Amino acid sequence: MKKLLTATALITLSTPLMAETIGVSIPAATHGWAGGLNYHAQATVDRLAEQYPDLDFVLTTASDPSKQVSDIEDMVATRNIDALVVLPFESEPLTPTVKRVAEDGKWVTVVDRGLTEDGIEDLYVAGDNPSFGRVAGEYFVSALPEGGKIVVLRGIASTVDNERVEAFNAAIEGSNIEVLGMEHGNWNRDTSFTVMQDFLSKFPEIDAVWAADDDMATGALEAISQAGREDGIWVVGGAGMKEMVARIRDEDPMVPVNVTYPPAMIATAIELTALRFTSPAPVAGEFIIGSELITPENAEDFYFEDSPF
Repeated sequence: MKKLLTATALITLSTPLMAETIGVSIPAATHGWAGGLNYHAQATVDRLAEQYPDLDFVLTTASDPSKQVSDIEDMVATRNIDALVVLPFESEPLTPTVKRVAEDGKWVTVVDRGLTEDGIEDLYVAGDNPSFGRVAGEYFVSALPEGGKIVVLRGIASTVDNERVEAFNAAIEGSNIEVLGMEHGNWNRDTSFTVMQDFLSKFPEIDAVWAADDDMATGALEAISQAGREDGIWVVGGAGMKEMVARIRDEDPMVPVNVTYPPAMIATAIELTALRFTSPAPVAGEFIIGSELITPENAEDFYFEDSPF
């Protein structure tokens, strides 16, 4: 981690003589969560550009790591950015490029997917994956006090998925909940549809499904519907897809709750980076966003009509 600036230096930076430029580089909207990410990034940039006339923003989206590397290199060469907010498409290929930006004296904020080398970024903003699994597990225990039979759709095999599943398992430990099956749905609707079809054919009695992502939950719900087993099986997804939030708000018994892992974390990252140049408030370090349970009572707070996710 870079050496922190003194309060005096920060105050000096808060009143720049010329506009500071913040580059924002994120993946393109290749799936639902990324669509929400793009929506919140653009909305935040638009709002902050109006709020802070002394800040300029450049926002790019990339459909693969090589395009993202090129975008960042172009920001440095042609826009002379003073700070970079980056959610890596993939961690490994982005690490050398982001490291060069940091070594050039630019402020670096990394979002969600960490780099493969420690200490490059000034600020790290991410969701809390253990919290994501724990909140879901605690709900299952409360909703099935006498126990029950459940199946689990995991994400892509990764540290993120492992952290979520380990926390979920720890939360239900000691309860009478029986996990009949646990398979990877790879955060994909079609894959999860197929996995859920297999679960339904193998297990005549399923009380509930934990699908650790809303795209997977959508696939699971479709499989349940096609099998004619809507009565009695409920599904808990995650990330706060607006269709899921609407079903919770409307008290759909098949979708009782959801767990947040908000794509709006990009807004947090951009705002904190802007504070680096507009306020003496210290913003270096880590900002981890805990997961919350979305219920019928608070669903309206998590529903964004204009968001694609």
